[in-house]
Amino acid sequence: MSKNYDVLIVGGGPGGLSCGQYSARAGRKTAIIEEMAAGGQTMIIDEIENYPGLGKISGYELAAAFEQQATGFGCDFVYATVNSIKRLEDGSFELDTTDGAYLSPVVVIATGAKHRNLEVPGEKEMVGHGVSYCATCDGPFFRNKKILVCGGGDSACQEALYLKKLSDDVTVTHRRDRFRAQASIVKAMEEAGIKTKMNTTVQSINAENGKVKSVTFVNKSSGETYTEEFDGVFIFVGNIPQTQLVPDCEKDEAGFIKTDRNMMTSIPGIYAIGDVRDTPFRQVVTAASDGAIAAHYASEYIDARAGIKY
Repeated sequence: MSKNYDVLIVGGGPGGLSCGQYSARAGRKTAIIEEMAAGGQTMIIDEIENYPGLGKISGYELAAAFEQQATGFGCDFVYATVNSIKRLEDGSFELDTTDGAYLSPVVVIATGAKHRNLEVPGEKEMVGHGVSYCATCDGPFFRNKKILVCGGGDSACQEALYLKKLSDDVTVTHRRDRFRAQASIVKAMEEAGIKTKMNTTVQSINAENGKVKSVTFVNKSSGETYTEEFDGVFIFVGNIPQTQLVPDCEKDEAGFIKTDRNMMTSIPGIYAIGDVRDTPFRQVVTAASDGAIAAHYASEYIDARAGIKY
């Protein structure tokens, strides 16, 4: 027997939790469907110091606070995997999950994006202990230390410029002989005095006493292998948006879901928020903002379906 809701949110990260809070607070019967744990990638962040008004807080604590607020306003939290989303003849949606079928006129996709990894020894083990995928989040912990940035696109070069404000010793390594980033960004990076290692790949990230100690490189031109000490390794080699459930939603060249300013996708009734959508800035605070916006306009959409006009 199907479970009926006004709003179903797929994904329990900051965006999904914020959307759940605002939707339930607006009087909509709302559920968040999450297959792992409330908080999403926030859960693996050891310390967050830039969420407005909170000072330093662990990702776990912030996620717990988000969840408590959402459920406090009456949002249901369902631990299940969504297998598929089917649009029905009346324009509503049926979600097939490991907890049965769920029905709703509105679905909010908050499934996020996974970081592309280098897939080298030491990377996974040192996440949170010297390896990071977010300069804004973790850069301040490496102030005045030796930093390596991996990647050659706009994101890598822009993040290197940000990190250069925190440390004079920043190096960017790229596997090709030229950057993919815009020429203006590369020029700014050169003018800032950021060092580069071109045609070079990372072979391993090496630890000592539970922290990043050094990185072993391979020069693709000469075949030379060598090791250099670094305190922090920031990896920006792309993201993989988790869009498998909505293959028909319009996406950008990188595969992120396109939305309008109301967070509506190309399919009426389906909204996308947080890291899964084509946003220029990916932070906990922006995901939370997306969630609040989606909840507001989803509520208006529900009223419009019912013929209610303002």
